[in-house]
Amino acid sequence: MKRAGKNVPRLGPRLQRAFRYAAEKHAGQTRKQTAVPYLSHLMGVASLALEGGGDEDIAIAALLHDVVEDCGGMPRLREIRRMFGPRVAKVVEGCTDSFVEPKLEWVERKRDYLRHVKHADRETRLVSAADKLHNVRTILADYRQQGESIWRRFSGKRDGTLWYYRALSDEFRRKAPNRITRELEIAVQELERATGVKPQRAAGNKRARRVGR
Repeated sequence: MKRAGKNVPRLGPRLQRAFRYAAEKHAGQTRKQTAVPYLSHLMGVASLALEGGGDEDIAIAALLHDVVEDCGGMPRLREIRRMFGPRVAKVVEGCTDSFVEPKLEWVERKRDYLRHVKHADRETRLVSAADKLHNVRTILADYRQQGESIWRRFSGKRDGTLWYYRALSDEFRRKAPNRITRELEIAVQELERATGVKPQRAAGNKRARRVGR
């Protein structure tokens, strides 16, 4: 239903093409050590990006935000630029924290990404925040069901994972907060309460140094 006074983004064949592309490239991949198809995450991020005010290009970038990191590196980014245009490619590039294999150590990648997102444009920050929001909501649901055992799936374990999402949430709130960044803050707070871990805003860098790969 069209909302009064709002411009409804036009979604058409390009988005359908992007969905098929994402489904093909991520075929056989699942969420961290689960049987949940990875495509479910990409669909969730695209949905959140649209709910946050994104248009078709932003929804496409949300669907493709992990293709470069997980499915081929820079050659894949060039393919995305050719198929979907420079605006989509710019956002996908801005959401990518590794372009090579093997990847750098977890802490180093996350520190680099935190520095990068400080200067990212509004559209990249929207898709990145939608990605993190979907991740945190999934982690929280899994934690409530399975408890502390879930942290074995994460390179940052419990402390590193909580530090990273708290640091990202604080950064997204710092500049041009929106519906998605506010929901991310709520989700991070809920995860911190559920795990009994206090926010580590001031001690973030110290915490990151303690986290193993």
